Amino acid sequence: MSSIILADNQDITRVGLVYIIEHLNDNHKVTEVSNKKELIVSLLAEPDSLVIIDYTLFDFESVNDLIIMQNRFERVNWIVFSDELSDDFLRTLLYNTHTFSILLKESSTDEIRTAFKESLKGKRYICNYVSNLLLDNSKKSDVQITKQLLTLTEQEILKEMSLGKTTKEIAAKRFASVHTIMTHRKNIFRKLNVNNVHEATKYAMRAGIVDMAEYYI
Repeated sequence: MSSIILADNQDITRVGLVYIIEHLNDNHKVTEVSNKKELIVSLLAEPDSLVIIDYTLFDFESVNDLIIMQNRFERVNWIVFSDELSDDFLRTLLYNTHTFSILLKESSTDEIRTAFKESLKGKRYICNYVSNLLLDNSKKSDVQITKQLLTLTEQEILKEMSLGKTTKEIAAKRFASVHTIMTHRKNIFRKLNVNNVHEATKYAMRAGIVDMAEYYI
């Protein structure tokens, strides 16, 4: 029998979660807790539990509290099930832990059911909305960083490099010396912390400097 702890202070949500759990076609013991102290007591008694928690409605001061809990109860799997979670919260939690799944309360019943099943197997599950949000924000960050780090000339040269132009071809097109283009190339690599054209090209694609359609022509 698997132990599931519901740490959610929203009555309607708990009722819905219990209903979904009861229809997973498995035998699960469900315990409901209303604060961090009760949660700790339950985890001490059931250290292999799955915890489904609404972080925004529970008495945790910061994301670090969750990370500390995970370090203390290493065999526990977690699902953070909330309405809204900040990008900083998500990145901090996901990059510093390996047992937290993420669900939003607007997720479909099918997705919630899938997340429960995967988490009960010890696997992490990130809902589609959060996955796409983090990916989009990552792309936006690359664009912002590139514009901050590279001059307009360097961005243009990076695009030419990524499209397969040689140093001589870029120099000829810009009416510049090969030495000048080589200097720009070194500066681009240094600023982006990459070692070769292949790595620079991947960066340029993420940042939107090179259009995928252009690259594959």
